[in-house]
Amino acid sequence: METKATLRGAHLSAQKGRLVADLVRGKKVDQAINILAFSPKAGAALMKKLLEFAIANAEHNDGADVDELKVTEICVERGTFLRRFRPQSKGRGAKILKPTCHIFVTVGDGRK
Repeated sequence: METKATLRGAHLSAQKGRLVADLVRGKKVDQAINILAFSPKAGAALMKKLLEFAIANAEHNDGADVDELKVTEICVERGTFLRRFRPQSKGRGAKILKPTCHIFVTVGDGRK
């Protein structure tokens, strides 16, 4: 039994998000929340909140035992860029790209 939670359009680059996702992939959920709570990385707070949502979904919708849950899959994909412009000399404008990402978390008890 697997339960999913999704966050789309997070204001975080996919590269920074993948660094945080690698910390918790395959761990038990209580250990993963502990790692994310004390991680200084930029996306750790977002991932922790999303992981808590996935745990709540598993407990409420599927009746899963929280003590047996593991992070079976965590995926960070690149989203769209917010495009902004900054004034430059001679009437030009410089492009500023603010990246976003999509984060997918799947928790399960390890059984198929």
